[in-house]
Amino acid sequence: MPSSSGAVRAGGRRLPLQQYVDGVLAGDRVVLARAITLIESRLPSDAEKSAQLLDAILPHTGQSRRVGITGVPGVGKSTFIDVLGIHVTRERDEHLAVLSVDPSSPISGGSILGDKTRMERLAAEPRAFIRPSPSGGHLGGVAQHTRETILLCEAAGYRNVFIETVGVGQSETAVRSMSDFFLLLMLAGAGDELQGIKRGIIEMIDGMAINKADGDNRQKAERARMEYSSALHLFPASGDGWSPQVLCCSALDNTGVAEIWQMVLDHEAQQQASGWIEKRRAMGALQWMDDLLSMGLGEMFRAQPTVAERLPALRNEVRSGRTTPLAASRELLKAFQPTTE
Repeated sequence: MPSSSGAVRAGGRRLPLQQYVDGVLAGDRVVLARAITLIESRLPSDAEKSAQLLDAILPHTGQSRRVGITGVPGVGKSTFIDVLGIHVTRERDEHLAVLSVDPSSPISGGSILGDKTRMERLAAEPRAFIRPSPSGGHLGGVAQHTRETILLCEAAGYRNVFIETVGVGQSETAVRSMSDFFLLLMLAGAGDELQGIKRGIIEMIDGMAINKADGDNRQKAERARMEYSSALHLFPASGDGWSPQVLCCSALDNTGVAEIWQMVLDHEAQQQASGWIEKRRAMGALQWMDDLLSMGLGEMFRAQPTVAERLPALRNEVRSGRTTPLAASRELLKAFQPTTE
């Protein structure tokens, strides 16, 4: 079980590999946090130790419920997760890890990482572990190492893992491949509900929640729920046999939250009975491998001497309009000469 032990103090130095492994498996939150920092490191010297750490803890992973949560800006994702997390940790007495991704600035690369401030009650809950990470410009609404972090949290004994994404966008699809249940939060009365989100997101969800269904907004939320429910019936049936549900909730009044969690549990039971959860995770693992290959090839491409020598000049030419991106990319690809051993 995860613990709040402070046996290993935070600091800049790296721990021996076995100390990371033992600490994570013992549920030591301090070691877990440092292990995630190791995984997120961009230092080449940390890459091999990160791989060894993941290999060591892999047999202890895969036992959690992975719930991806996304939504339009202003829908109240963090407040909703705070309330749902309290339901999971206090009322159901289960451990929960929240991996919250903050968008990185395209100018400075910085990120606020303020989720522990927005999730006040959950941050003080001993059964909960909240880890904010910058997206680093990584596509898919998640951080570059979110998948690895999920495995570390599972090995540390967290039965439930929430992945809060940066918000609905054209590229926010990676979270679907790494979660067992994909929940979309929406608002009522924020414009044309049926046009407010992209079809691609709707086709991937396992459930939808109309948030802020309280006060004068309650009737609008119920009307939006009916519209979305009708719209979902127009989409082709999912191959896993699950029909996405639309529920109303209010993080402010703490209503509808228990029903949403029951929907997650019902989905889990149905997916396990059909054997689809294994298929979904297998497809996610293959997607992860493809993503890593793409990133690795990109790094190899940029590090190749002929490319590295020509790339700055071509970037300047594209920036000034002296050549087109197509012509520049074709020249670089022709210059790329991968080494073979």
